[in-house]
Amino acid sequence: MPYWLSADLVLIVHLAFIIFVMLGGFLVLRRPRLIWLHLPAVVWGVLSEFLGVICPLTPLEMALRELGGGSGYEGDFIAHYITAVIYPSGLTRGIQVALGFGAILLNMAIYGYVLSRRGQSRSFRRN
Repeated sequence: MPYWLSADLVLIVHLAFIIFVMLGGFLVLRRPRLIWLHLPAVVWGVLSEFLGVICPLTPLEMALRELGGGSGYEGDFIAHYITAVIYPSGLTRGIQVALGFGAILLNMAIYGYVLSRRGQSRSFRRN
């Protein structure tokens, strides 16, 4: 049981990381210092999609599931719902690359907004 619980925790962390890569720019709007945490996460997330690299959290989760006597994602709520988001059926290289570009475009838009807001606040201070 502790292995399954640990595997579920890794799965939740994995999902949180994906959400942070995609939407963490919004946190940067509120807390600009998070940029130093968010940018490397975006780079890793995008590169892993473009290069087809497996996130180290995936083999860790699978190893924990195997140590717990399991072999896959069946049975409980976390495995059934969260797994489908992280590992959707029908995921192809083309979809992975599109997800990578989506992450880039979304974050470019957010950071463009952050930079324009920053520039506007500086111009107001000068007047």
